[in-house]
Amino acid sequence: MRTETGSAPASGALGAKFRRTRALSEALVRPLSDADATIQSMDDASPAKWHLAHTNWFFETFVLRDHVPGYALHDERWPFLFNSYYEAEGQRHARPRRGMLSRPSLAEVLAYRAHVDAALIEALPDLPEAARALVLLGCNHEEQHQELLLTDILHHFSVNPLEPAVWQGAPKVPVAMPGPIGWITGAEGLVQAGIDSSDSTFSFDCEGPRHQALLTPHAIADRTVTNGEWAAFIADGGYSDPRHWLSDGWAWVKAEGIEAPLYWRRDGDVWTRFGFDGRRPVDPAAPVTHVSFFEADAYASWAGARLPSEFEWEAAAAAFDPESGNQLDAAGPVEPRPSAGGPAFFGDVWEWTGSAFRPYPGFRPVEGAVGEYNGKFMSGQFVLRGSSCATPRGHSRASCRNFFYPHQRWQFTGVRLAKDL
Repeated sequence: MRTETGSAPASGALGAKFRRTRALSEALVRPLSDADATIQSMDDASPAKWHLAHTNWFFETFVLRDHVPGYALHDERWPFLFNSYYEAEGQRHARPRRGMLSRPSLAEVLAYRAHVDAALIEALPDLPEAARALVLLGCNHEEQHQELLLTDILHHFSVNPLEPAVWQGAPKVPVAMPGPIGWITGAEGLVQAGIDSSDSTFSFDCEGPRHQALLTPHAIADRTVTNGEWAAFIADGGYSDPRHWLSDGWAWVKAEGIEAPLYWRRDGDVWTRFGFDGRRPVDPAAPVTHVSFFEADAYASWAGARLPSEFEWEAAAAAFDPESGNQLDAAGPVEPRPSAGGPAFFGDVWEWTGSAFRPYPGFRPVEGAVGEYNGKFMSGQFVLRGSSCATPRGHSRASCRNFFYPHQRWQFTGVRLAKDL
C-alpha cells in the first residue's frame, strides 16, 4: 500500500467498506461445519477458520493494538496462531500445521471477529490518517483472503472421496462456442506502467512506482483459452511432448504425473471437473482454469504463440473497466463462464504473464511490519494480471500484480496468448 501519498476514505465510507468486507467473509463460510473450516488439504492452502482469524488479527494488531490507547488483545495467546509471515511480529505457528488447530473453534473465531469489529467501528472516527490507511489496507488484504478462502475450500472438498458440493449450482444451459481467437495489435515503443504516485486510489506497494516500459511490435489475444481448446492440446499429446515444456516444467509434469488441469478427470469419453457445485462435465466454451505457469507456457508453445509480458497486458487492459466481467459479488458457487462476446480483460480467470515478479525501478517497501506485505516475495514467482470469478468486484486494477510460483494451480488461473509481429 502507498501511504506516502493520497488519503484514506472518510470514516463513514471506510466504515461501510469495512462492514461489507467483513460480512462477505462470514457469508462465504456459512455452509461449512466446524470440521470443514478446520481441515487443511495441503501446505499451500489454509483452513477457512484460519483465514477468518488471520484477517482479524491484521486489524487487531496493526490498527487496534498500535493506534487505540488502552485496547486489550482479545486473547494474548492467539497472535502466535494467526500471524502469517510477519517476522517483525515474532514467532508463529508453522504454516503446514494450521490444520491441527482444532481449537479455537469456528464459533470462537467468529466471536473474535465480532469483538474486533465492535472495537474498530467505535474507534474509527478518531483514528489518525495513518491508521485509517491501515484499515483500508486491511480491507484489501481481507479481499485477497476471500479469494484464497474460496480456492482453499474448493481444494479441501476436492480431496474428499465423496466430492461434496459446497453450494448447489444452477442448471447448465448450453451456449455457443466462442469463435476463433482475435488479435489486438498492442502498443509499441515506450509506455507508462504501474501506479502514478499522484493517484489517490488504493494500490498495493508492488504496483509502483510508475515507470517506462519498452514494448516491441506484438499482438495480444482478445480472450482467454477455453476448455475445448485445452482438450485439443491434451488430445494432441501436449502433456507428453517435451518440445513444448520448459525444463523445470517438464520435470514437474513427469514427477507429479500431470495429464490435465487440476480437478479434471476423464470419465469414459468425457472430461469432468470438480467445482463448488460438485463434479460436472467440463464446459468446452468456458475459460480453462486451474493451470500452472508451466502448463500455460507449454500451451502457448504448442499454439505457436507465447505468454504476454505484464506490461503488454497492462497496456491492452487499460481501456477496459476493471469492475466488469464475472467476479465475486456474493457467497455462492463461482466458476469461469463462457464469453459474453467482445474483448474482455477482467473476470473469470487470473491470466499468467511471462514476467517474473520483481520490483519496479525505484520500489521501496513501506516502513514497519506491513513493509513485509509484498517486497520480500519478489523471488521465483510469476505475475498474473486481471481478476477471477473469485476476486471481489472492485479489488483489481489494470496495474494490479498477482503472483504465484510456477507450479501452483489451485487458484483460478488461466491463459491469454500473445505473439510477436
